[in-house]
Amino acid sequence: MMKSLICLSLILLPLISVVEGGLLGSWKPIKDVSDKDIVSLAKYAIEEHNRQSKANLVFEKVVQGKEQVVSGKMYNLTIAAKSYGGATKNYEAVVVERAWEHFRDLKSFKAL
Repeated sequence: MMKSLICLSLILLPLISVVEGGLLGSWKPIKDVSDKDIVSLAKYAIEEHNRQSKANLVFEKVVQGKEQVVSGKMYNLTIAAKSYGGATKNYEAVVVERAWEHFRDLKSFKAL
C-alpha cells in the first residue's frame, strides 16, 4: 500500500506543477515590461534589426510582451520605436535567449 502511494505521488507531483505553472511551451504574458532585462532584449532587437536592414530605428519603450519556455526563452515583444525624424510606430520582435550561454537571436522583426 505504501509503495503504491509513493508511486502515485511520483506520477502526480510533476503533473500538478505543470498545471500550476502553465504548460511547457505555452505563452505567458510579461507582467513588468519595464524590467531592465526585458528592455535590454528590446534594445537588442532594435540594434540587430538596424544592423541587418540598415535602418535607423530608435528604441522608445516596450509596449507589451509574452514569453515562452523552449530551449531557453522565446520573447514576443511589441516595441515602440521611432525612425530618425519620423513618427513612433509599434514593431513586433521575436527574440530567443539562452542566458546560460550568453546567446540571443532575433528571429523576426516587423512593423505592426
